[in-house]
Amino acid sequence: MPIQPIFAANAAVYAIQNATTEGKITVVVLLILSLFSWTIIITKFRQLSIARKATKKFLAAYSSTRDPLDIQNKGEEYDGAPTYQLYIRGADELAYQLKHNPVQAQAVARLNPTDDGEHTKTDFPTKSTALKINMASFDAVKVILEEAASGEAMALEKGMIVLSTAVAGGPFIGLLGTVWGVMSTFAGIAESKAATLTAMAPGVAAALVATVTGLLVAIPAMFAYNFMVTTIRAITQELDGFASRYANQIEHVYVDHRPLAEEMQDANEMLAGRIVGALKNKETPALVVP
Repeated sequence: MPIQPIFAANAAVYAIQNATTEGKITVVVLLILSLFSWTIIITKFRQLSIARKATKKFLAAYSSTRDPLDIQNKGEEYDGAPTYQLYIRGADELAYQLKHNPVQAQAVARLNPTDDGEHTKTDFPTKSTALKINMASFDAVKVILEEAASGEAMALEKGMIVLSTAVAGGPFIGLLGTVWGVMSTFAGIAESKAATLTAMAPGVAAALVATVTGLLVAIPAMFAYNFMVTTIRAITQELDGFASRYANQIEHVYVDHRPLAEEMQDANEMLAGRIVGALKNKETPALVVP
């Protein structure tokens, strides 16, 4: 015959009322652990849900661009997306390197003039000066991306220690309360010298309520922990993949891969041009008004 809910509730109340001081302390500790556990479950579930939705939107927007700085220049924001936070850190470092350590490079642009014939359009390259960064600056950007990826992964895993503690420690804390309660019960029976079921039942029931409470704490935490660990692992892998993709795109667009000799030659030509321009401005005679 199934146990009615009212009977189960009355049994729990009866057990707690007959529990020893140690048993009551154990139940209170488990309830506090359960409170922290459910707080983490609700907060983390909301965080992961927002992260997955925002990341999906951000990756869709990023895939539609070619310039790694395009989203930042547009001022678009995707709060809650770990990939967006990594993107912002990398974009800020790239902008800093372009401002303080620029390299004047010859960017090749493909022009497609309009011809009369449908199949007679011919592309030809034209060079224009563009700002890029060298490999040393790019290494600095990659370091920032690695730090940002690690930081976002740690932020996702924050609080998970509480759930793992509830899963691993809840049943053991409850078992400790149970063993302690049974030990106290047998000690009382030995003192009263009345080993009857009526004398043992209240103490044993009060002792078992600690184990029940421990299981009620651990079971929800276990399911939530397994779900969240799987979700965090998927987001972290997605984050690492985006970091590699982002670094690769930055390298293609903003890193100068010219040989060192060619870079030095261009720098010398620029310096010579500035010197010649300064000398010409200095030697130009002032106009005399009659």
